Amino acid sequence: MAWTETTRAQYRRECLRYASDLTDAEWALIAPFLPAGSKRGRPRKTNLRAVVEAILYMASTGCQWRAIPKDFPPYSTVQGYFYAWSHGGLLAHINHMLVMALREMVGREASPTAGVIDSQSVKTIESGGPRGFDAGKKIKGRKRHVVTDTEGHLVGLQVHPADIQDRDGAPDVLTSIRSLYPWLRHIFADGGYGGNKLRDAMAALGQWSFEIIKRSDTAKGFELLPRRWVVERTFAWLGRCRRLAKDFEVTIQSATAWILVAHIRRLTRRLASGLKPARQL
Repeated sequence: MAWTETTRAQYRRECLRYASDLTDAEWALIAPFLPAGSKRGRPRKTNLRAVVEAILYMASTGCQWRAIPKDFPPYSTVQGYFYAWSHGGLLAHINHMLVMALREMVGREASPTAGVIDSQSVKTIESGGPRGFDAGKKIKGRKRHVVTDTEGHLVGLQVHPADIQDRDGAPDVLTSIRSLYPWLRHIFADGGYGGNKLRDAMAALGQWSFEIIKRSDTAKGFELLPRRWVVERTFAWLGRCRRLAKDFEVTIQSATAWILVAHIRRLTRRLASGLKPARQL
């Protein structure tokens, strides 16, 4: 949505060193989740806020590790924290907690009851790692398989080779969120998830209902389809981070981590705009 004179001040970030940096309100949302320094050994000297801002700078601009500006901590230090938080599940935990906080801020229950599922195929580069060819999209690379709530917040995520069909990849991403969002049982999907194969695969994991929303055969040009536009908008939000223009990562774990970073970036900005007056941002 285009900025207006009323909302422009809320989103301006000229007061920051880089537009990707955190405001104090945004940092206050992330800081409680970061691990405290060890009581043994050498005291920590690295500023974790600077580390987080360096990661957000990379996500926003798409630069390489060695191209991080010198006013951030050394790239090897930032890289070490990124991999530690990714492998330890911290990024996924932060995303989960902020999604619930944002839902409660807008007057919804913390755990959604309905979600929207879809995938996005993206090209990979010569760095290697798991990949496949999506015959439908004519793309050699990976699929970002996501589930959002009806507000568009990312609640489930799996990255896998692009040659895995949507209905085959869906059980894994739905299974991964079963304990995180126990009330989520109704799923909106497109025609790629139709048929009994997905329903049979999910039958052993409780009661799930799938509502397939198909485009009309008589429709011409653009047609706004109920619910399906929500997940497409989420992909557009994530696409604002240039690091996601392609999948540059060797491992699935790192590819997943950058998607979570991009979504956490949006969540913190959205939450902070509701926690502080717009003029203070």
